[in-house]
Amino acid sequence: QVQLVESGGGLVQTGGSLRLSCAVSGRTFSSNAMGWFRQAPGKGREFVAALGLSSGSTYYADSVKGRFTISRDNAKNTVYLQMNSLKPEDTAVYYCTAGGRIAAILAGVSDYWGQGTQVTVSS
Repeated sequence: QVQLVESGGGLVQTGGSLRLSCAVSGRTFSSNAMGWFRQAPGKGREFVAALGLSSGSTYYADSVKGRFTISRDNAKNTVYLQMNSLKPEDTAVYYCTAGGRIAAILAGVSDYWGQGTQVTVSS
């Protein structure tokens, strides 16, 4: 059974930073492509960032490019999302996802999802 547990969300002011973590258990971490999605109140889930099996392959939504950075620590079975220069429109529940193929991650149809962590950016 694969489990993904997000942490690191919270309340931050505009321009602030947060780092989200997603700990993965139950599956060989290095065999996962990883990603982050978010869902704001009243909106659908949207892609934020993804990381291929090789950490050299990263993907970002245009809305977060240059502000957010996805990374992984295989020794800790953890993927991170460093979020800088946060804006009120970044307010959402952030979900971690894992799967065997980056294409599935990017399409939002990957196999495994966490429970989400709330990020609130005040203006």
